[in-house]
Amino acid sequence: MLKGIPKIISPEFMKILLEMGHGDEIILADGNFPAASCAANLIRCDGHGVPEVLEAVLKFFPLDTYSNHSVSLMKVVEGDSIVPSIWETYDSVIKKYDDHFNEFEMVERFDFYERAKKAYAIVATSESALYANVILKKGVVTD
Repeated sequence: MLKGIPKIISPEFMKILLEMGHGDEIILADGNFPAASCAANLIRCDGHGVPEVLEAVLKFFPLDTYSNHSVSLMKVVEGDSIVPSIWETYDSVIKKYDDHFNEFEMVERFDFYERAKKAYAIVATSESALYANVILKKGVVTD
């Protein structure tokens, strides 16, 4: 065991975060997302929601300050009446750890799936909120 590492971050999960380089993307996926069929590297985080995983990851994970959007969300499908309140939670968690973050990139559903297939890893959670999937683009550590 090590000090200061949230218990939600398994050794395999920490290894993935350490392996990722600048510009690599990781998906934090809700319980409905086809994580296993899209993932190059699949991390199981069953029993946990995306906000708590996001909070744990951002303690270590620098977001990319060189791209227009370091955090992307799956856009609500046209005609769907859902208004994802979880996005407000994401906004406050991200702003707690990143001074440069100002807005999400909204990605159409099938484009999101294609990006997920190219992502370095997907973290499968048990999040039950709809449209709770988030893409994080890794930045550089400057200290």
